Amino acid sequence: MPLIMLGQAPENWFHMDIADGYQGVSSDKAYSELLSGKSSQTVVVAIIDSGMDYDHEDLADNMWVNPGEIAGNGIDDDKNGYIDDIHGWNFIGGANGNVNADTYEVTRLYKKYKYKYENADPSQLSKKDAVEYSKYKIYEKAVNAELDKANNRLDSYNEQKSQLIGGINALESAMGDDAITLENLAKIEANTDQLVMGMNIVTNVLSETGAIESFGSLRDMIDAELEGAISYYQGVLDHAYNIDFNPRTIVGDDYSNSNERYYGNNDVEGPDALHGTHVGGIVGAVRNNGIGMNGVADNVKLMSIRTVPNGDERDKDVANAIRYAVDNGASIVNMSFGKGYSWDKGVVDAAMQYAAKNDVLLVHAAGNAGQNNDISDNFPNDMAKKKKLFGAKIYKNWIEVGALSFKQGADFPATFSNYGKAQVDIFAPGVSIYATTPGDNYAPLQGTSMASPVVAGVAAMVRSYYPSLSARQVKDLLLATSVKLNDKVNIPGSDGDMAPFSSLSVTGGVVNAYNALKAASAIKGKRKKKFLSNTSYTPKV
Repeated sequence: MPLIMLGQAPENWFHMDIADGYQGVSSDKAYSELLSGKSSQTVVVAIIDSGMDYDHEDLADNMWVNPGEIAGNGIDDDKNGYIDDIHGWNFIGGANGNVNADTYEVTRLYKKYKYKYENADPSQLSKKDAVEYSKYKIYEKAVNAELDKANNRLDSYNEQKSQLIGGINALESAMGDDAITLENLAKIEANTDQLVMGMNIVTNVLSETGAIESFGSLRDMIDAELEGAISYYQGVLDHAYNIDFNPRTIVGDDYSNSNERYYGNNDVEGPDALHGTHVGGIVGAVRNNGIGMNGVADNVKLMSIRTVPNGDERDKDVANAIRYAVDNGASIVNMSFGKGYSWDKGVVDAAMQYAAKNDVLLVHAAGNAGQNNDISDNFPNDMAKKKKLFGAKIYKNWIEVGALSFKQGADFPATFSNYGKAQVDIFAPGVSIYATTPGDNYAPLQGTSMASPVVAGVAAMVRSYYPSLSARQVKDLLLATSVKLNDKVNIPGSDGDMAPFSSLSVTGGVVNAYNALKAASAIKGKRKKKFLSNTSYTPKV
């Protein structure tokens, strides 16, 4: 999930050109210098994510509406297998609600093998079982390490909270009914560690705010400061790495059947739509309407496919989300999620192949672990599980995106971004990206989750103004026209190590809408079928 951060750059920096002082994607320049007065076709972009606030003031007019469905009648009017799928579909919901928290994939894999190998004698295993056993031990080690870390962190934060509250309580008792001022504080004899703690807290707060209403407000402040960390690590213990936690009963599908297609519900917003709403806004918030912010693409419809819980997405759901997007007219799919383990990569690969055959471009976030994806797993990815004769099959309709900071020089790449000369195609702005959040709100967030929809938005611009271009052509165009940066930069996730920016991705560059659109005008399109009309398209059954 992205982190909320204070805006340290202009809210629209990702739209800007380097001539304006920021290495954005030059989308504003493209609109003013290349696209003014040009006609375009509507492009449907599927947002596979946590859900979207489809009533948001800056998104509502650009939400995809299923033309074959009558809202609220409880009938599958277009017979695509999904009832009342007006703005998309929710693959992590069911008849009685929605999944919010879920486990991580490594937890599921550990549970899967634990009951088979927990008491196994490795020396007695068959060759096949020995391979599974070795994987089980890897999963076991990973889960137990994370549980130990979470328990230690939770204990530390709870102890910190106890000490702080104890200091406040001790000072409150010592001061009685006296007003909380520096003058009255000076009268107190700090003869215990708790009193010293309390006096330090009050002194610091008074120096920053000038006044303290009550000791109760101080306790509330401490609760607020530590609540996020305590809640996070409690969630890790209760949900993320808890093998006994299983929210899948909410969905009601046959989880053992990866090929099952028709389950879920039509609540495409869900209980926590922060991430998906922000991602959707980056791609296609209504441009130039005088409110909020501008999305990258100007003639776009956003299809919300809820697939990502607070935890790891499941391969079955990802595969179905891709297929739903393809079958219902999306020509670009944004996927701002990822994980280090995969339950059933094959079913996702098959869906990616389906998207490739139907000329749909897949754009994916590289991840926020500060790792080299060339040597560390990050799923899903563009390499098929099933190998070809001369190596792995690579899906050519896939773009993997790293995150760029608004800073210059050595700080170009975001400190958290994954990278890889072979596995990450291109970088895009992903730090302090101001966009839509639920409830008609806006906020700056950061992550490769924000960089991916920037690229998806640029791809949508290209496919909108040059609809004859195929998905492969759009990918090649975006990579070829990226702005190459030759600076030596800090390697994300490292302890001060540096390398040329060109070594962090396939292109060594940053996506650029102006360059891409200028080059697109000279390319003959190879798209074999017309865009699917948002008003007349009949989804496949």
